[in-house]
Amino acid sequence: MSTFLSRHTPRAIGILLVVLSAFVFSLGGIFTKGVHAGAWDIIFWRGLFGTGFTLLYVWWRGSFNSDFFKVGKSGWAAAVVGASATAAYIPAFKLTTIANVSLIYAATPMISALLAWWWIGERAGKAVLLASVVSMLGVFIIVGGSVGGLHLAGDLLACYMVLAMGVGFVIYRAYPNTPAAGPSALSSILLMPFAVVLGSPFASSFSDILVMIAFGLTFAIASITLSEGTKRLPAAEASLLSVLEVVFAPILAWAFFVEIPALATFVGGALILASVLATQIWTRNDTAA
Repeated sequence: MSTFLSRHTPRAIGILLVVLSAFVFSLGGIFTKGVHAGAWDIIFWRGLFGTGFTLLYVWWRGSFNSDFFKVGKSGWAAAVVGASATAAYIPAFKLTTIANVSLIYAATPMISALLAWWWIGERAGKAVLLASVVSMLGVFIIVGGSVGGLHLAGDLLACYMVLAMGVGFVIYRAYPNTPAAGPSALSSILLMPFAVVLGSPFASSFSDILVMIAFGLTFAIASITLSEGTKRLPAAEASLLSVLEVVFAPILAWAFFVEIPALATFVGGALILASVLATQIWTRNDTAA
């Protein structure tokens, strides 16, 4: 029995952590739409407490010096890009549906693969390139369904978020020694002065502040559980499980706000999810072979 546990517990824990992180990440739209506070107010409070939690975790792990004082140019670049992605991510939820943001976000791996192929010459197989094109088609269908409607601005912000996150992933691929925690916290710190000027975070109601604090803490926890979970699983399996975030988010949106996605969202989202899942399965099979 002990042999069985020693062989299977790390993988089981890894699966549990990654699935948990996917569920917690999927709550982003619920937190954002669940308060009356503006997008910049949410960015301030989420960033403040998320950063505080991250600092405590890094201090506990004993890697404060390497995570913050040795970030280097690549770390600062990742922080700036991450800040711009967050500045688009939160307003996107305010301006379009949770399903649209989540499904457009699901195209990030494919966009990252295309950027890595174009920017740093990272080899991408024909299957990945084909899936990337299909994924982009899905994004165009979702955004096209919002043309002339109220959701177009939010969809375009979500598209920018995906592009910025793709650039961030390529930075880490090109400079793999770049720390993750430091740039993540720095991106939130960089946004705080803008949030104070462009928003009114200190005028938010106490109940809204509590929700935004919870948003920051859960986001930090989700980041940590994802990091710890991926250490215990093959990369392809961890990526496949993390896609569950895109499944959870529309379900939660329907449960909390009775948001029913448009037909274009269903069609485009199906193409994006199919391309992501197919790529992960092909990758896992290639690795196994």
